[in-house]
Amino acid sequence: MSPLLEVDDLRVHFETEDGLVKAVDGVTFSVDNGKVLGIVGESGSGKSVSMLTVMGLSRAKNARISGAARFDGQDLISASREDLRDLRGNDIAMIFQDPLSSLHPFYKVGRQLVEAIQAHKYSSKAEAKERAIEFLGMVGIPDPRRRFDNYPHEFSGGMRQRAMIAMALINEPRLLIADEPTTALDVTVQAQILDLIARLQNELNMAVVMITHDLGVVAEVTDHIAVMYAGRIVEHADKRDIFRAPEHPYTWGLLQSIPRLDRARDEPLVPIPGRPPSLITLPTGCNFHPRCPYVRPRHREVDPRLEPVPDDPGHRVACLLASDTRRRLWQELAAGKQPEEAREEIVEGGLA
Repeated sequence: MSPLLEVDDLRVHFETEDGLVKAVDGVTFSVDNGKVLGIVGESGSGKSVSMLTVMGLSRAKNARISGAARFDGQDLISASREDLRDLRGNDIAMIFQDPLSSLHPFYKVGRQLVEAIQAHKYSSKAEAKERAIEFLGMVGIPDPRRRFDNYPHEFSGGMRQRAMIAMALINEPRLLIADEPTTALDVTVQAQILDLIARLQNELNMAVVMITHDLGVVAEVTDHIAVMYAGRIVEHADKRDIFRAPEHPYTWGLLQSIPRLDRARDEPLVPIPGRPPSLITLPTGCNFHPRCPYVRPRHREVDPRLEPVPDDPGHRVACLLASDTRRRLWQELAAGKQPEEAREEIVEGGLA
C-alpha cells in the first residue's frame, strides 16, 4: 500500500540579494495514512518551508523548487493553483504557528469557520453554522454556540489555537500539518492541545505531520521522527529508536537540551554549542561539523548521506562516525557524561 504523502529529494532554494538560500536541500520522507510523523529541528532548519511547499504556499518568483511531493499519487509540485486550492482545506489542512495572525481580526470566529466549510462543500449557511458549532465543541471550546459569535481577540491563546484546529479539521482532511501548534502556550495548555490533536487524529484516522523544535513535544504523539538540520534530514527513525538509540550527534544535542524526570533537578541541561550555519554559505563536508564535539578531520571534507543503520534499515542517519562509535558515545551520554568526557574516552581512543 502506497504512503498517503511521499516527498522525494525535495529542494527549495530562494534567490536573494545576498545569495542563494538553500532552505530545503534534498529532503525525502513519507507518511502513511493514519500515522503521525514528527519533523524536529532548530529554527531555520527547513521544517516549515518543506511543508509549505507541499501545500503549494512557497511558489514565490525567487523560489527554485525541484524534486517530488505526491499526495495519494497526485504530484503537488507540478499541480495547478486550482488543483492545490481544491486540496487545501479539504484533503490537506494546516495549523499555523500564530493563531492570532491566522484568524482575521475583523470577522467573527464562527463566520470564518462557515467560510472554510462553504469554500469546499455545498452547504447552506444554516448547515455550515451547525457544523461549525459542533466542531468548536469538539475541540473543547466551552459554550460553543455563544462563542461562535466572538471575535478572535475575545479568545485566549489556547482557545484561538483550538479554533484553528477546528478550522483545519472541519472538512475532515486526510492529512493534517501542524506547524508548531503549541508555540507561546503555557505547559498545561500545550498538553491539552497535543492530547486534542492525538484524539482527533485517532477518531478521524488522519495522517499528521507535526513540526516542532522540541523533541519533548512529539514524544507521545508521533510514530516516526525526522530530525532536520540546515535544510536536510540528518536522522529518520521510529520514535522509540530516536529516544532510546539515537545515532546522530545533533539528535543527541536536542535530547540533552530537554529536562528529564530521571535526572537530578539541579543537573544542568547541555546546550548545543555554536549557532546553525547560514543557508547561503554552508560549511564544507558535514553541515554539522562546526558544532559537533566529535568532529574528525575528514568530516570537514566529506558530505555524509542519509543511509540505513546496520541491522536496522528503517533507521537512517547522515553521520560519518562509525556505527559502533555512535552507539558507544550515546551510551556514555545517556549515562550522564558530558560530551567532552565521552569524546576523550571513545573518539580519542581510536574508534572513530
